[in-house]
Amino acid sequence: MSEDSLLTFPCDLPVKVIGRNSEDFRNITGDIVRAHYSDLKQRQIAEQLSRNGSFLSLTFTVHVKTRDRADALYRDLTASEDILMVL
Repeated sequence: MSEDSLLTFPCDLPVKVIGRNSEDFRNITGDIVRAHYSDLKQRQIAEQLSRNGSFLSLTFTVHVKTRDRADALYRDLTASEDILMVL
């Protein structure tokens, strides 16, 4: 795997997670992100509902120190069946 990256670490990284609009989705997604970034504050989370309200995107802005940590968060998020997409 190449170590080339468009990011320079450490950096603040917005991670957008999309799923069905439900409290379960919010809780599961928040738990995964907090497992990696326990100091996550509510102000670092933005919510956006889809036009019809069926889907929700949560954007977590986390301070990532290394590419490995960013990759680990991405792997854990994409492993969840409750999460439809991670950007």
